[in-house]
Amino acid sequence: MEELATLRKYIEEHDYNKALEIVGELEEMSKEDKLNKIYSYCVILLIHLIKQEVEKRTTRSWDVSIRNSIREINRTNRRRKSGGTYADNAELLDIINEAMPSAIDRASLEVKEGLYDSSDLIVLFDHNQVLEKAFDLINNS
Repeated sequence: MEELATLRKYIEEHDYNKALEIVGELEEMSKEDKLNKIYSYCVILLIHLIKQEVEKRTTRSWDVSIRNSIREINRTNRRRKSGGTYADNAELLDIINEAMPSAIDRASLEVKEGLYDSSDLIVLFDHNQVLEKAFDLINNS
C-alpha cells in the first residue's frame, strides 16, 4: 500500500503531523470499507424483508438469509479492540435507507417470480415498516 510507505517515510523523517494525516486517511479508508460491507448486507436483509412483506409468507431460505445478514452486519460493525461500533444508530439508519432502492430493484426480480418491476413493487409495501423492522432486527440481536 502506498499509504504505508508514505507513513513510514514521514515517521523516519520525524514529520509526525503528516504521519498523523496518513493515519487519519487509513482510519477513514478502514471505516468506509466496513460501512460498504454493512450496506451490502443491508441490501440482502431488505430484499428478504420486502419479499416477506409483499408475498405475505416466508421460506426457510429467506429466514436464514435474514439471520445471516443480521449477524454479518453486527459482526462487521463491531470494533474488536477498541470496543464500540463503526456506525452508530443514526449512521445505521442512513445506511439502511440508502440500501432500500437497490433492495427494491433486486427484490423486483424475485417477488412473485419477477412479476413486478421496481416501480410496481414500490407501492406494494410500507417502506417505513420494512426499514423499522430491519433496524429493530439489527439492534435486537
